[in-house]
This record gives sequence, C-alpha cells and structure tokens, in this order.
Amino acid sequence: MRRRATEFRRPSRRRIPGWIWLLLLISVTAGMVLFFFQHRQDQVATPVQENILDAEEEMRATLNFTQELLSSNSFARQLAEQMTLAKAYLVIAKEHDNLQFAWELSSRIRNCQLLLAQAAAGKVITQKEAGPIITQLAQLIYKAQDSHYDISTIIDTLRSHVLALEERANSAIVQSAEFGRLATEVVSKSLHCVSIKLTEEWFRNPAHQRLSEEVRNSPRLVDNNLYHFCIFSDNVLATSVVINSTVSNADHPQQLVFHVVTDEVNYWAMTTWFLGNDFGGCTIEVRSIEELSWLNASYSPLVKQMVQDGSKGSIGEMKYKNMIFGLLLKHLHFYIPQIQPLLEKVVFLDDDVVVQKDLTALYSVELHGNVIGAVETCLEAFHRFYKYLNFSNPIIGSKFDPQTCGWAFGMNIIDLIAWRKSNITAKYHYWLEQNADKTLWKAGTLPPGLLTFYGLMEPLDRRWHVLGLGYDSDIDDRLIESAAVLHYNGNLKPWLKLAIRRYKHLWERSLTFLYS
Repeated sequence: MRRRATEFRRPSRRRIPGWIWLLLLISVTAGMVLFFFQHRQDQVATPVQENILDAEEEMRATLNFTQELLSSNSFARQLAEQMTLAKAYLVIAKEHDNLQFAWELSSRIRNCQLLLAQAAAGKVITQKEAGPIITQLAQLIYKAQDSHYDISTIIDTLRSHVLALEERANSAIVQSAEFGRLATEVVSKSLHCVSIKLTEEWFRNPAHQRLSEEVRNSPRLVDNNLYHFCIFSDNVLATSVVINSTVSNADHPQQLVFHVVTDEVNYWAMTTWFLGNDFGGCTIEVRSIEELSWLNASYSPLVKQMVQDGSKGSIGEMKYKNMIFGLLLKHLHFYIPQIQPLLEKVVFLDDDVVVQKDLTALYSVELHGNVIGAVETCLEAFHRFYKYLNFSNPIIGSKFDPQTCGWAFGMNIIDLIAWRKSNITAKYHYWLEQNADKTLWKAGTLPPGLLTFYGLMEPLDRRWHVLGLGYDSDIDDRLIESAAVLHYNGNLKPWLKLAIRRYKHLWERSLTFLYS
C-alpha cells in the first residue's frame, strides 16, 4: 500500500504528560477535602447560631422590667406613664362626681396593670398587646383634658392628696409610738394583784413600818466604803430582778447598798416586798418621789414645763399627778447628787436590766476625771449624735459634731464628786430650757444626757453593757454570755407577754423570790 506524503498524513495524537495528571488528581482531592470540611462547619455553625439566637431571645424575654421602664421607646414605659396620668384624672373625676368617666378610667387602668404585671414577670410586651390599651388611654386622657381637667388642676389636686397622705403617715407614726409606749407601761393583771396584796400587807402589819424606819436610819446608806446602786422605778418585780441578779453575782453581797425611789402608789408595795425577802444581806432603801420636796417647779425646768402642760389639759388631778411622777422617775438620774448628797460614787441601773457579773469591779474603773462611764453605741451609724439631735438648729450645729458616738444610759458608773464640781445638773437644766419649744430634740432622756455629759463621758468596755434585748432578736449568744449587764431596752420588756421568748428566761431566772 502506497503511503501518503508527509504533508498529507494525519497528525499523530499527543499523550498528556504524567505530571499533569498528578497535579489534576491533587487538585480534585484537595477540592473534595475542602468541600467536606466546609459542609461539616456549616452543620456545626447552624445549631450554634440557633443557640445564640435562642439565648438572645430568652434574654429579651427576661429583660429587667426596671430597665424596660427606663427605655424611651418601650411599651411598658408608655403604659406606665399613661396609667399614672390616668390615675390623676381618675381622682379628679371622682371629686367632680363624673362617675361614668371614672369607671371608664378604672377599667382601662386595670387592663394596663394586668399587662404591666405580665411584663414584670418577664413577658415581652408586643405592639399588638399594648397598642389598643395605649390608644384607649390616650383617648380618655384627651377626653379628660377636653373636660377642663387641665394640668394646674391636676397639680393642685395631687398636692392636696400628698399633704393628706403625709398627715396620715405622721399620725400613724405617732399612734404607733404611743401604742408602743402604752405596751411598755401597762401593768399586767398579775403584777397589779401583787402590788395590791403587798400594799394590803403593809397596812396590816405594823412591823413593816418599824423595820422601814430602821433601814432609813442605817449608817450604811451613807458609807462610802460600800458599793452603792441607784434604781428609779415603779415596777416591783422588775426592781426585784435587778437587785436579785446583782446580789447573786456579787462576791460580797453584804457590801452592797441599793437606793430605790418609786412613786407614791407603789411605795408601800415596794417597801413590803424588800422587807419580806432576803437579798443576801445587802441593804435596800426605798423612798417615795414625793419626799423629794426640793424637786419642784421653781427648781426644775422639767417640773415647771409639766405643770404648765397640765394646766392646759383637761385630765383629772390624780391621773396628772401619776403622769408627772412617772415622767420624773425617768429623769431622776439627773438629780442623783441631790438625792444622795453624801455619796461619792454610785452605779445607776435601769429597771429593765439583768446583771450577770460582779458589778463592784466598776468602782475600780478609771474615769480619767470624767463624770460618767458608759458603753458607746456607735457600732451602727444610726447611734451617732445626728440621730438624736436637730443639727439644723444653730444651738446644736455650732457646738457639737454630728458624728460623735452616742452612748447608753441603763448601766453607768458615776463620780458624784466630779459631777458636783462640773455642776452637771445646772447644765441639764440649761438644755431643758433651750428645748422648751421641742426644737432641739423631740422626747426622751438620752438626748439631754448626750448634751449634758458631752466631753465628760468615759467609754467602757462593750461587755459591761449589752443592749437591744427589748427589740433585737438576733444578738450573738457569745456576746450575751460575756455581758456583765443585759439591757431590755425597747418595747418588748421581759415581764410582758410580747417579750422576745429567746431572752425571757434570762430575766425570769432572777425572779426567784415570792412573798409569802
């Protein structure tokens, strides 16, 4: 067969080099690998993004309601603002006897309150839910404005209501304080019966009067080598607990002398009680406040003020007399040097304390020239001077530091020599006269005490005097156990049924003497 010429021959097919096939294979393989991993990443990313979206949705659903109210474009804020305005118009509508309009407002306000309650529980308010209510309230508010309930009327009305609410709140505070005072001063039936029986025993047994005179004439009453305690009270059992607990914890009870002053009503019962019971050989003197003839209106601004107040009132003479004696007993510790002119040092005890340690050690405490030793109460900020005194008055603001620590009456060691030297009673009278209009402090014996003894008080170790058992139910047991004196200051006195049960046994364990 004849072969074609070279130029007419079919070109031969070239082979693709092997390295090109290898490169192509690598490219395809890499592409498949990348496709595989990208597909896996999309599968993982999708649920993650869904979870993030769900979390964001949940966060929005549980948005803090306060933040939502503060948001300028939230439905909750619009509803709250419109509801507040609607309530103001509701008050005015009722005052103008527009009861139909008031009913419409009340109905829309209730719907608004229900929706806001759901929002406060975590539900997001939508436009579909809030829109109709906002529109209805807006229409009613426009209607109210069209009825000449202008903004000045609203302001005047709200102002009068605010003043009325303030008066009611102040009245409730005063009433609460008065009820608290009555709760602490009320005499229980059992205590009243004890006093009656003891008074009857005094008049039935002449020996009590003779023994009382012997005690009054005892040289021990003015012996400065003994340990003297002053108690001013009209509560027989409370005074008995104070004396019994003091004697029971003393190393040498026969060296103790108690000076008790009470009112005329309880004098015979108090005297009979202490004559009929043995208190470890100590001496107990009981006097009536009526015997303090020098404590009159010409000497004491306190008595003068009470006499003036009594002349303005319409209460009976006996009731007024008992009221004066009761108040004087609370202030009598400002007159200890006049009551005991021959003594040099005494320990003052309130009738709502219980003693757990030997108090004769107080006589060894160095007062560094100060008049009174007391436990400071400024561990809490509200027990500083500004809590008790009116520092807006220049008489107080210019002389005292509002951050000065307060301190407690109830258990105090008193240097009567330093007292007389500093003329403390005259300072007390000065502050009473300055507060004749009740602008320096409202009431109580602690504020004038803080002023009178300012700069003359020696701080004692806190364990000498633990307070709060008459109102605080959470006092540390270790603090109670280490205390020399427990003080039931407050309204929940241990002899009352409303006493704090946790502390009541500490008082009752010292009530071991019964008159037979």
